[in-house]
Amino acid sequence: MRRMNHPAMNPPLLTADLPGVGGRIRTRDDDFEVEEVPSYEPCGTGEHLYLWVEKRGIAPEHFARTLAQRLGTHPNNVGTAGLKDRHAVTRQWVSVPKECEPRVKHADGDGIRVLRTGLHTNKLKPGHLRGNRFRILVRGASEAVDVSAILDRVRAHGLPNFYGPQRFGRDGSTIELGLKCLAGTAPRRLRPFVFRFALSAVQSLLFNDYLTRRMRDGLMRTVLEGDVLSKYPVGGMFVATDVAAEQARLDARETVPAGPMFGKKTFPAAGAAAAREQVVLSDNRLSPASFGGFGKLVMGTRRHNLVYLDDLTAEREPDGLRLSFTLPAGSYATVLLAEVMKCPLEPEDEPSAETEEE
Repeated sequence: MRRMNHPAMNPPLLTADLPGVGGRIRTRDDDFEVEEVPSYEPCGTGEHLYLWVEKRGIAPEHFARTLAQRLGTHPNNVGTAGLKDRHAVTRQWVSVPKECEPRVKHADGDGIRVLRTGLHTNKLKPGHLRGNRFRILVRGASEAVDVSAILDRVRAHGLPNFYGPQRFGRDGSTIELGLKCLAGTAPRRLRPFVFRFALSAVQSLLFNDYLTRRMRDGLMRTVLEGDVLSKYPVGGMFVATDVAAEQARLDARETVPAGPMFGKKTFPAAGAAAAREQVVLSDNRLSPASFGGFGKLVMGTRRHNLVYLDDLTAEREPDGLRLSFTLPAGSYATVLLAEVMKCPLEPEDEPSAETEEE
């Protein structure tokens, strides 16, 4: 696998034939706002205290540690539904033990602010969210480019659900580390958070490779025999047998193809679709056996090939172009920004790959 220049790290654009507005993002943290869309609100009773927290300029891997220290609990007791960008203003639910309630007043400061609290019956866990709402200012966006053509195409066809560049680290460093983890040659004292992140980065790159090939072959919105399809926006998975019937359901936005996040228990495709997925692995010098021996870390799953952004809007402001939209959990705003801006985006800082001493 070519790590530093793998084409899947810079996947194709749906709107490659349309000019972008250029510009820059994240000049200030306030330019990039992310608000979690939770799966549920705290019910008002229970042994877990939920905190609706706003943070600025704090890396996700440091956030739980900082909050735990201020609340007098262990970082493992801090529950979050998802990681949030560092160079941004973000709002999300965080859960801690109810016993932390007297110390909530100590949580504020240095980029952290608790906006409200509530009690609930369970700890917040990864995936307990429906999505994220974004308000992003693109400074210096060209006023000569009509962005409406880009937005219209994305709204009509859906956004390819690629992983963004921050998933792979600068120059593919997280991918390189993940391959070492798969091969058993990673540093022995690697931090658990980084180990998991690196393994999943390899899965993410392989998904991007798979989806890149489908787009290259004009198959992003085409059902293949043996494709794994998923009900949209949420629902079960199944294998396509009646291609014509399933194509009609895809066109009606009832279903979407679901590409592989390779692992030992990935829902299997069949026929032509399975053959295409096998080529992705073999071309990257991997096999299903490569993902064994890691317990639950690389079990494997499926990911929607595309997502719909029905609330996507853009408004001109004195400082630039303001984009507003909602993405499902796990989808990347930087993928949309690449379509709109058509210029390189610097990846967010990835988790440190330093080892830790015990």
